[in-house]
Amino acid sequence: MADQFKEQGAFSWLELSTPDLAGSRAFYSRLFGWRTEPWSGAEDYALIKVGSREVGGMTPLRPGQRKPAGWGAYVTVTDVDATAAKAEELGGKVLVPPTEIPRVGRFCVIQDPQGAVITAITYRRP
Repeated sequence: MADQFKEQGAFSWLELSTPDLAGSRAFYSRLFGWRTEPWSGAEDYALIKVGSREVGGMTPLRPGQRKPAGWGAYVTVTDVDATAAKAEELGGKVLVPPTEIPRVGRFCVIQDPQGAVITAITYRRP
């Protein structure tokens, strides 16, 4: 990922939460010509590639998961825990609390007071 996407406030990743991972992989690959492949051998997460660049991912919905089905945008923040707290302070809801993604960083899913959902992420520095 280019450094410009790791700056505070930058949109940095797109991700589909889907009830049918295999069906979504097939549909979008045929529709847009995307290549998908398992992330680090994980069969339950597919990286989306355009050429050789990773541009997003697809994940299955899990039972009891509060994250809604559909496409989500990730915005880079310097401190995901502080961002989650501030979202609540400003009248939003934290749907998924700050959570570790192994080898990647920490994320949380926020719903704004109007009902729109977005994901904040702090990337682990190399």
